[in-house]
Amino acid sequence: MPLVDRVVALAGEMRSWRHHLHAHPETAFQEHKTADFVAEKLKAFGLDVHRGLAKTGVVGTLRSGNSNRAIGLRADMDALDLVELNEFAHRSRHDGKMHGCGHDGHTTMLLGAAQALSESRSFNGTVHFIFQPAEENEAGGRVMVQEGLFERFPVESVYGMHNMPGIELGKIALRPGAMMASADFFFVKIVGTGTHGAMPNKGIDPMPIAAEIVLALQTVVARNVDPIEPAVLSVTKINGGFTTNVIPESVELCGTTRAFSTRVQDVMERRIRELCEGIAKAHGAVAEVRYDRRYPPTVNSADETEIAALAAADTIGTDNVLRNKPPTMGSEDFGWMLLERPGCYVWLGNGTGAEGGCMVHNPRYDFNDDALKVGASYWVRLVERLLPKAGAGLDGARAA
Repeated sequence: MPLVDRVVALAGEMRSWRHHLHAHPETAFQEHKTADFVAEKLKAFGLDVHRGLAKTGVVGTLRSGNSNRAIGLRADMDALDLVELNEFAHRSRHDGKMHGCGHDGHTTMLLGAAQALSESRSFNGTVHFIFQPAEENEAGGRVMVQEGLFERFPVESVYGMHNMPGIELGKIALRPGAMMASADFFFVKIVGTGTHGAMPNKGIDPMPIAAEIVLALQTVVARNVDPIEPAVLSVTKINGGFTTNVIPESVELCGTTRAFSTRVQDVMERRIRELCEGIAKAHGAVAEVRYDRRYPPTVNSADETEIAALAAADTIGTDNVLRNKPPTMGSEDFGWMLLERPGCYVWLGNGTGAEGGCMVHNPRYDFNDDALKVGASYWVRLVERLLPKAGAGLDGARAA
């Protein structure tokens, strides 16, 4: 099966939707106008629409036939706190906010699939189209799950997709097992005793303690994590002090860890606490440690990944399905949904070189409009694979 005919016919309209969303970016839990746009489109397509999960989340439900089976398809809606440097007509109109990760494209592709499926009804069962807020930093996926996403909208499996610069347009990458890493964040406050910069003996200086902790934390991965297990620990921020002649009362530092298993997460959290608290105590200070498990690893289940691979092959041909791409230490809060239900997360090629190759989170990034029809067609083919209906598919071919 090639790209879905109806989706291809919608390409110009989807491009218009995407440009509108790109020009009006909204960040975590503030996606009010974006959610309005999504809800209005879904209602116009004839879907049942629910709003309010995780403040600005939208779920559209489409039923066809008599099967009681149900699946979930998820797209993220939020933008980044980033100043856009592009100069095209659809550049951000909100200073300091930008769709620098392609969520405008993700939202558009899922809307395109919803419209095509609402017209064709080429499946037998229920599809919940999940439009999630706050993927960037704030783990809106976790909030949707905690607020009862899968109790209100029961599904047997759930699926996600993200564009990937550096992968050729027209290709889809996926793999069973770990696809993306966890993203945990640690925050440490070292509390000493402030004093005059000329009289360090009169206080407890948190500055050298912080420096010692930063160096000690570099041993966590090197000496505590199994060498065959991928892991990253990075200290990314240090704040402390007011002027040149005052030793401050406290210093704060923070950073992130990444891993593909909860076992490694456990090791890093434990050692961060032990090192920070122990080093501070050795110098007569106190370390207050907060460790936030913000994003779990994104781990694809084997059976659902195989079905997703077949759906991708239906869409773009077997040779364009990349099954052996290595995982990345980047993270994705879709992992929270995969903790609750089996499923698969795929990377959609955004292009290479000048056309689509600019990496996400870059002020000159833009989603490749030519990928819209590929991603939306994949969603349609995936639904037809998972919820098969006897008879013709969208392009006259028999659904698998």
